[in-house]
Amino acid sequence: MSHEVLRVEAEGPVVRLTLNRPDSMNALSANLRDALGKAFRALQEDDSVRAVVLTGSGRAFCAGYDLKELAAGATGETADTAQSDMADAMTAFDRPIIGAINGHAITGGFELALACDLLIAGESARFADTHARVGILPGWGLSQKLPRLIGIARAKELAFTGNFLEAHQALDWGLVNRVVAGSDLLPATHQLARDMASCVPEVLRGYKRLIDEGMALPMGAALDLERERAMASAAAATAGQVESRRAEVVARGRRENEPS
Repeated sequence: MSHEVLRVEAEGPVVRLTLNRPDSMNALSANLRDALGKAFRALQEDDSVRAVVLTGSGRAFCAGYDLKELAAGATGETADTAQSDMADAMTAFDRPIIGAINGHAITGGFELALACDLLIAGESARFADTHARVGILPGWGLSQKLPRLIGIARAKELAFTGNFLEAHQALDWGLVNRVVAGSDLLPATHQLARDMASCVPEVLRGYKRLIDEGMALPMGAALDLERERAMASAAAATAGQVESRRAEVVARGRRENEPS
């Protein structure tokens, strides 16, 4: 599976999607948004895929929507509808998506990063929310997701100024999980994806749904949801499966503790 504006590369159960418009800082043209939507829908139907790494080519992760294209009206879209199909496909994808942020993630590109389950940043990563400067409001969750990640006052600082947030500050604020050297970004991200891919597939999918659905509920309702799903999960697992998986966890722990 390949697209001119999107590279799709499989390494075992991990698939890497690379935004491939480096000359325009991977701005989200109609073709690129369409390619992303199609890719995530296809991956959703592929049970061999356990995790996805999303990154950009060149010096940017993504500079946001292709505003020149939107302003020209060439696609028949407006800024508030441009993301819908791509966003729906990513939201519906039920396995981990790890963003490998290799450079600028600006406005729509910031929203694309927030559509991932977690972020690993290269040292050159920079985030900015320039919606207020461009003159449009976000429509893909930025105004709600970012305050929940870094706190409302910090989110408002970014939203109301359009200023850049550097990689190490993003780590301090809890936006990214870790910052690594640029040359280590893809190896580190792929190792994390392989760790996730080694978990029990149906439980990994169910855990992602449980967290995402629970976060949209009040705490009491979320705890009720967890109990309900936990009971169903326990009922579905046989004693033999639990013992086999327990042995695998023990063996993995021993391997990790062995001197190199």
